[in-house]
Amino acid sequence: MLDLPALPDSAATILRVVLIAVAALAAYLLLRKAVEVSVRGVLERRTAEDEGDAAALPAVEVERRLNTIARLVVRIGGAILVTIAVLMVLTEFGVEIGPAVAGLGVVGIAVGFGAQTIIRDWLAGIFIVLENQYSEGDVVRIAGVDGVVEGFSLRRTTLRDLDGTVHTVPNGQITVASNMTRLWARVNLDINVAYDTDIDRAIGVINGVGEDLQADPEWGPRLLEPPTVVRVNALADSSVALKVLGQVRAAEQWAVAGELRKRILAAFSREGLEIPFPHQVIVTRTAGSAGALDPPDTDAAEAPDADPTAPVGPDA
Repeated sequence: MLDLPALPDSAATILRVVLIAVAALAAYLLLRKAVEVSVRGVLERRTAEDEGDAAALPAVEVERRLNTIARLVVRIGGAILVTIAVLMVLTEFGVEIGPAVAGLGVVGIAVGFGAQTIIRDWLAGIFIVLENQYSEGDVVRIAGVDGVVEGFSLRRTTLRDLDGTVHTVPNGQITVASNMTRLWARVNLDINVAYDTDIDRAIGVINGVGEDLQADPEWGPRLLEPPTVVRVNALADSSVALKVLGQVRAAEQWAVAGELRKRILAAFSREGLEIPFPHQVIVTRTAGSAGALDPPDTDAAEAPDADPTAPVGPDA
């Protein structure tokens, strides 16, 4: 109870209620400012760490993330402050709050059990934002789904896949988030050539295609380094696989890989290089032909134990 000068009981009660309201409002404003400063500091520090990798977020994006987290924390903190203030006001009016507090505890436990999935989603969403795992427009793989991030909130992430299907993934279900458009990407191809191909010549042709692609005014700005053959990757049943790698700008790996395949196919055709494919050889024989594979004529073969002096005919 607050100690006040001698006043009528009703006036003292009203004054104490006003002081409680003012204290709750001040605590709420202080909470808002503290949350804003702390969250902004975390995000700016994260952005500064990413600047070395050319991954600095725009100011608008930083502000959007800040507001998303701060709004949730302030709402939760505000609800707690209002609850405390109401209970204190009830005490000033002589209302016994013990049963109310016990009831709120039971309700809180029940709500906690029922809403634990939602709380888990919110916590996961907060860490996704703070750690800058992905943003709207990124191409990601989460919870076994690939797609473009079309929407993000603290509770769920919305993806649209290549078929146009929209997937809604609760953030609490995300254990691994694979961002395929973060900072830069890589073209990763296996080009197969026939076993009788001059490997050094084939490597030279592929590397030349990569250099021409980087020199192209349309495709060059999309590349960070030209695609080149880095090794003989495998000796398959009917081909030799050459590994081609090239660094490109984020989200450009699919378009660049398609153009690179098209140009390599045209270059191989000009140079007379073969891209093999699995095939079977079937041997056929014409009627009446003889050879080592012909089956023996069992009808004309003599029995090995036949007696040449034995009589033949119906009386034999």
